[in-house]
Amino acid sequence: FIAAAGLFDPPKKGAADAVEECRRAGIRVIMITGDHLATAVAAAERIGIGGGATTGEKLDCLSGQERRELILQCGVFARVSPSQKREIVETLQNAGEVVAMTGDGINDAPGLKKADIGVAMGLSGADVTKNAADMVIADDDFSTIVGAVREGRRIFSNIRKTITFFLATNAAEVLTVLLASLALIGFDFLRPTQLLWINLVTDSFPVLAFGMEKADDDVMKKPPVSAVKSLWNVRTAADIIVFGIIQTALTLGAFGLGLVTGGNQTAVTMAFLTMSFAELVHALNVRSDKSALITRFKGNPVLLATVCSAVVLSVALCYIPAAAEAFGLTALGVREWAAVSLLSLAMLPLGDLYKICLKAASAQSRRGRKKISAQAK
Repeated sequence: FIAAAGLFDPPKKGAADAVEECRRAGIRVIMITGDHLATAVAAAERIGIGGGATTGEKLDCLSGQERRELILQCGVFARVSPSQKREIVETLQNAGEVVAMTGDGINDAPGLKKADIGVAMGLSGADVTKNAADMVIADDDFSTIVGAVREGRRIFSNIRKTITFFLATNAAEVLTVLLASLALIGFDFLRPTQLLWINLVTDSFPVLAFGMEKADDDVMKKPPVSAVKSLWNVRTAADIIVFGIIQTALTLGAFGLGLVTGGNQTAVTMAFLTMSFAELVHALNVRSDKSALITRFKGNPVLLATVCSAVVLSVALCYIPAAAEAFGLTALGVREWAAVSLLSLAMLPLGDLYKICLKAASAQSRRGRKKISAQAK
């Protein structure tokens, strides 16, 4: 009885949950094993790996095209040779898949070397396997790989937020100065020192906090995306253009109000503060596709600290005599501060309106694709 019980090798705790999380994330899990086919199928069923099952012997009996089709369909491969493991990886890659392969034995080395990401087991893996792999899992746990995918998606999302924020704010600065140079001839506008302050303080402080952003709740419910296409696509361009134009309009609007209420220096100060604060408020817009009024600083107190610090430092420039003279700024009255505050905070509702329009356009696009698909069928 003890021997019979010892033959049963249950899946590791959390393995089934990890496979299910992969499925929700659009990641296909395939089992390649040297065990008997019946053993492999039974293990796959316990942890939720679907698809057909085949053996290396059957693959050898098929022609090239038939073998390729079978490899793309099956989720379980039993009794396969090292060369067949490499062939499986190569076939999936040729089909456009990004392949990560795990292994611990010497016979896994060819497949690990061929895979986009070779993952060796740190506890049970042979030295040859570890040398052939791109990364080594110290605890031999598949759940660790899933956790790494989740963390990788978080980091990638934060990189995208940083790039979008930087480009949108810099586009606003360039466009604002360009339009002011053409339309406001005879008036002083933002000085180089003021623009340098915006780049070094206003832009940089929120970026430091973006690295502390936590992963979205649905980060493992989204399909994988191409790194290049996700960074540089129509959505990224739209974000940069729309938010750049909004910040430009708010800054020029503040300058115009300043000219009416207090003169050129007041207008310059209002434009400087509006651009600075609008960029800080925009940091809330890029955090998530959800409303900034809902997310606020939740989950990232570092962002709150950096935004408040940048606001305090920018305000201090107007009231420290030496700094105000160096930067060409002046103290503002209550009316001017109210205008600066309202124009800066307008980034929040305008950002939410933009997100609502994007969601509506996306939903309309999905309905259109479904309709075309239905007509084709």
